[in-house]
Amino acid sequence: MSIEELLFEAEEGMDKAVQFMAHEFNAIRTGKASPALVENIDVEAYGSSMKLKQLALITAPEPRLLVIQPFDVSTVRDIERGINESRLGINPSVDGKLIRLPIPELSEERRRDLVKTVKGLGEDARVRVRACRRTAIDTAKKLQKDGKMSEDELRDTEADVQKLTDRFVGDIDRISAAKEAELMKI
Repeated sequence: MSIEELLFEAEEGMDKAVQFMAHEFNAIRTGKASPALVENIDVEAYGSSMKLKQLALITAPEPRLLVIQPFDVSTVRDIERGINESRLGINPSVDGKLIRLPIPELSEERRRDLVKTVKGLGEDARVRVRACRRTAIDTAKKLQKDGKMSEDELRDTEADVQKLTDRFVGDIDRISAAKEAELMKI
């Protein structure tokens, strides 16, 4: 493994951690309707567990309303049950072939709980980034021990990995702060 490959793998792993965190943030409710809020809800349909986005078209025609239009009308009750069993705390309203999800205002207490969740997800992403750093540095040390890298190259590689880590942790902090501000905005 070359130094470039090692750095590329570390950067790729760190980027995946940040992307996963950002995707998880999309599912956190901010008081306005977003299809990302419900698209990954598990629904028991056709004898197996499926994601809601595989079963229905999800739209946000109004700022505080999601409309779910199942591709197959026979899955309406399954989708309703899946939404009720999810941790969203939103009551679906079945209207014939459509399911309407009115998004209520968030209380101050609920906003604080969601901010705690955001901080937890941010810390999880930081842990994943640091794990990528640890893996990269351990691999570099092994290469140096095997004689494939000099001590100077090892020191330079460790510095480059640390720069990557600092950059991605900064991204995590920036994205988390933006999400927290969005949650606390009334």
